[in-house]
Amino acid sequence: MNKPLKLIKIGNSTGVILPKDILAHLNLAQGDEVSVVKQADGIALKSADPDFDKQMATARDVMGRYRNALRELAK
Repeated sequence: MNKPLKLIKIGNSTGVILPKDILAHLNLAQGDEVSVVKQADGIALKSADPDFDKQMATARDVMGRYRNALRELAK
């Protein structure tokens, strides 16, 4: 599933067209949302999980507010 994909201009942005087999593999359709995950060797596209995204936003908020306490606990 290593296919070169072409970047295209969409308004002031840039997009990529995903072939039908990749959409099927990700269980996605037009209008669905995807999550972009940074990895050591590049990025990964995954089906968006609203619950996970909400949990991560909450975790980031807590980590930001209690940064010093968490730093001390990590010692």
